[in-house]
Amino acid sequence: MSTRQLQKISKRMSSLPSGWTIVPLSEVVRIANGQVDPKRGDYKDLPHVGPENIESGTGRIHGVRTSKELGLKSGKYLFDEDAIVYSKIRPNLNKVCRPGFVGLCSADAYPMWPVNGISPDFLCYYMLSNMFVKQAVACSMRTGMPKINRDDLNTLWVICPSEAEQVAISSILASWDRTIELTERLIAEKLLYRKGLMQQLLTGKRRLPGFGKPVCGNQVPEGWKRLKTEEVFQNVSSKNCHGEIVLSVTQNEGIVLRANLDRKINMDHENTHTYKLVEPGDFVISLRSFQGGLEYSRFRGLVSPAYHVIRTKVKVSDDFYRHYFKSPEFIQRLKIATIGIRDGKQIRYDDFSFMRLPFPPVEEQCAIAKLIDAADIELKLLQDKLTALREQKKGLMQKLLTGKVRVKIEEENQ
Repeated sequence: MSTRQLQKISKRMSSLPSGWTIVPLSEVVRIANGQVDPKRGDYKDLPHVGPENIESGTGRIHGVRTSKELGLKSGKYLFDEDAIVYSKIRPNLNKVCRPGFVGLCSADAYPMWPVNGISPDFLCYYMLSNMFVKQAVACSMRTGMPKINRDDLNTLWVICPSEAEQVAISSILASWDRTIELTERLIAEKLLYRKGLMQQLLTGKRRLPGFGKPVCGNQVPEGWKRLKTEEVFQNVSSKNCHGEIVLSVTQNEGIVLRANLDRKINMDHENTHTYKLVEPGDFVISLRSFQGGLEYSRFRGLVSPAYHVIRTKVKVSDDFYRHYFKSPEFIQRLKIATIGIRDGKQIRYDDFSFMRLPFPPVEEQCAIAKLIDAADIELKLLQDKLTALREQKKGLMQKLLTGKVRVKIEEENQ
């Protein structure tokens, strides 16, 4: 351990609560030695955990399969219900977990067992904390390799409260994890509900009160029309619009100001005379529309000349078609209409213009859009809540694991 590291630890020690210590990881864990043959009958039916199965920063495990299912041949580490599994590859990804079952793990990970009075749950939380990750990343950078070896891992320091506080801290953080997981589950359920809602409302298989009867199959709902796209939208191509802001067309965020993108895009602003003008309410057919639908613009600005800009020619609810052009039903039909289109190739407007679109009465369009918008608002609130919970937990971990916030421990026999 370097002099600088010792100085940092000494300084941190002076700020720790009474009874807390800082020790190297080697004093509180035993790291596995020796590997087993995953083809053997004793091991081939055991679940296998690799770095790809561990979720960054959370300790959750996904998509685990047995060694036999994966056809594994090279040596693996064996772990049991009490082990922690730590991925040594690219420590900045922060992949640590407590599987809680007997299994095998990749040679790119270390199984380890807590010793000398440290709680497995507490140690797992500590190894997921920013304090531990920063140390691991610093070690991997010194070696010039995107991984941390056993010797360096053993030198990383761990803050150890009393055993009672370790258990109490772990319990608090586990309750936050449960709240986060419940929120994630609720979001997943709401996404499924929204998908079903769109599928039913945008096809007339469900009708809102006062707008007629639902239909089955491919029937045209009462009061609806099926119009060619060219009867509802027109292709517009206004160029040489100097002085307008430049926009970017994205699948995840829709049409945004290019200046607001996190990534920098090099472009010569003198050549924007070839760019097309987009008005608020326009839709854009992008290079990836066959994957994610059409994008809606709330801005006035310029987009690449490689895109098609379409504008309504009759009265419609923009929001109805904003949802419809992102629906799975429309995207599937667009793929069929543009069969043969490959990634990076443009969709021809002529092919798109002959597609048939559902055209409910405008009043019903507005009502449908309003209900889907309400589902979107509810989802946005839940997603904001989830983001806040994750950030709050991160801050709480920092305070609890350093003793800046203490947990009240009830004394036995009190």
